[in-house]
Amino acid sequence: MTAKSHPLSELVSFLESFPEPHILCDRSYRILAANAAYRANCGRPEDLIGRKCFEVSHRYPVPCDQAGESCPLARSLKSGQRERVVHLHHTSTGESYENIELSPIKGSDGEVAYFIEKLEPLPVARGLANAQGLIGRAPAFRAMLELVTRVAPSDASVLLQGESGTGKELVAQAIHEGSQRADRPFIAVDCSGLTETLFESELFGHERGAFTGATARKTGLIEAASGGTLFLDELGDIPLTMQVKLLRLLETGTYRRVGSTELVRSDIRLISATHQPLKTLVAQGRFRQDLFYRVNAFPIGLPPLRSRREDIPLLAEALLERVAPERTLKIAPDALAGLLAYDYPGNVRELRNILERASLLCDGDTLQLRHLPEELQSPPSSGKPDLSPANAPSADAPTDGVREALDDAALALALQTHKGSRKALAIKLGMSERTLYRRLKDIA
Repeated sequence: MTAKSHPLSELVSFLESFPEPHILCDRSYRILAANAAYRANCGRPEDLIGRKCFEVSHRYPVPCDQAGESCPLARSLKSGQRERVVHLHHTSTGESYENIELSPIKGSDGEVAYFIEKLEPLPVARGLANAQGLIGRAPAFRAMLELVTRVAPSDASVLLQGESGTGKELVAQAIHEGSQRADRPFIAVDCSGLTETLFESELFGHERGAFTGATARKTGLIEAASGGTLFLDELGDIPLTMQVKLLRLLETGTYRRVGSTELVRSDIRLISATHQPLKTLVAQGRFRQDLFYRVNAFPIGLPPLRSRREDIPLLAEALLERVAPERTLKIAPDALAGLLAYDYPGNVRELRNILERASLLCDGDTLQLRHLPEELQSPPSSGKPDLSPANAPSADAPTDGVREALDDAALALALQTHKGSRKALAIKLGMSERTLYRRLKDIA
């Protein structure tokens, strides 16, 4: 499409034909037009037209790629092609993750003149605390979420790899919800601790009289998941003999119930998960190499919580609503600093347990440092800023104690407690905007 064959007025009318939010931008990021769906999502025309897209969607004073994000417009200028990214956007209902698809439009000289940007909300993830679904905004989380968005619409087998407690089942559910099978069953199977006989019966089902105690025919989980998604958690624990039968299922799309000679055709999408390094298990002869290649069509790594510390305040807020729904609990700044400094070998699951215990110990409405486990109460090492209530970053008053020497945990705390613009935050912390963006990029 070229701007010569399609004048600007035509492009503006073209946007209105789409039900999804669309905007038209020039090479300088200026919004030239926004359709009705975009205006309903992001504001009135007078608040949009002429403004830069990054100002509207992110509240940034600079383009996304200068603020530590991936900018589809900058990427499209370089590639000359359509670009897709997942971004956390400000909308009329708060912040939410959206799939951004940006298409370049060339002028009569053959150079890119305009861009059409399409927004698609992602129902599987929210940038703000949400009682359901995935929660986070850290770069490591966003990178994982972009992979989820890419693979969800397909039927490709997915292997989720991550430490215990990182939320592999939540991610599996997100993939299912973003697929064409979303209205069909999502069946989760915990493979750890299942004996060979029990695993076969659970997965494939059995006929009456197939073994002692089989007094009736049983529907297997594969059949229960028909048309939907089968999630095998802790795949590395499947016995070798069962790995052969699982491989046959994936290769032929058929299986037999225990005690039956009849072939049954399956219609499932397989998502697997493990905290074990499958390549190592393959080398040790504990996992079949051919099965590994089958389940590893699209691997996704889940980041540990220590790699996304800036998400801890967000997660803590949501988790407190779940463990103490009848109370409105806050977290004291020094307690939050303790939560931010801990490495969480048990990841989000451990954070939930810590907050549940703390909520039971707290008689008031604010969790204090003393309510946390002893290993989280250690004083900060020398050279780190004092994050006691008296010196914690505040949105209401400037702080003199947190400047260039601000450590990563304290910077994340300042970012979460600040309600204004990044420019105002930089002024409050006594550093330039450029330094603030550099520091935020460094801790990403």
